[in-house]
Amino acid sequence: MNSNTFRMPAAVLLATGAVALLAAPPALATGGGAGSEGTSGAVVLRAGLDVGLLNKAVHVPLKTTLNEVTAPAAADKTALTVTLDGAEQGQPVSVLKADVATAKATADKNTAQAEANLAHAKVHVPGLPRLSLIEVEKVTSKAVCEAGKKPVATSNVLGTVTALGKKVTVTAGGPATKIDVPGVGSVSLELSGMQTTSTTAAAAALRLKVSVNPLDLNVAQVDGEVVLAEAHCEAPKGTGPEAKPDGKPDVKPRTAAQTTNAKQTPAQANLAETGAGSVTPYVAGGAILLLAVGAGALVVTRRGRTQ
Repeated sequence: MNSNTFRMPAAVLLATGAVALLAAPPALATGGGAGSEGTSGAVVLRAGLDVGLLNKAVHVPLKTTLNEVTAPAAADKTALTVTLDGAEQGQPVSVLKADVATAKATADKNTAQAEANLAHAKVHVPGLPRLSLIEVEKVTSKAVCEAGKKPVATSNVLGTVTALGKKVTVTAGGPATKIDVPGVGSVSLELSGMQTTSTTAAAAALRLKVSVNPLDLNVAQVDGEVVLAEAHCEAPKGTGPEAKPDGKPDVKPRTAAQTTNAKQTPAQANLAETGAGSVTPYVAGGAILLLAVGAGALVVTRRGRTQ
């Protein structure tokens, strides 16, 4: 009796385990789906300067940006001035003043684009408070990257450009123009620099290489780079194709021996792609074997009761 009492739960457990194995759903395909968003960014002014001071004989790195924005997510800024502290005898330096200074960047799964605009602007560096490094009437840059299309970069410099008090004629896309002013220093200007690849675009209205030695306001030397109206983008990767069903599977009952010895069919190969591993036939065979053992246990139990 004790033996029969413990065999009943064992038989039920084996049968339940076999049913659970047979009822386990196959892995689902996760291929396809939406592509990733693009990226973009813009900045009205970017300055990286190395300032050499007279009294301490040291160099102070000064970096600043005005209206720098990045995307995904829409972003825009419209500040009109930017200052640096601690260069001219501890006094703030007004690096840029402008009537218009805007930067905007957007990006989603279809398009990434950015643009920067600057109008009636004057740029100063430490040690030259009364002489503008550069003055511009209007400069713009724009970069557009659409999924599946060639990226586009545009840049324009409109009106007069003045560098260190001298009017400058610069050719778009041409070689850099260098301005030398005795006793002050030099500025090298690159106009409307644009670059594109199969997925990216970048544009900068003006790029200035600065090297001045004002010897004023405790500033001995200023070297570095100033960029006006810069925009860049990278195209979204696009929407990938959604996974399509392969049609109705050809399911036939098989014994454990047939499942083990059968050669892999295209349908079984597709199961590997959707997540079902090569052990699937062994799981099914094991389930059938468990059912057989459970049934045998039930028969033994009934015989024990009859006796």
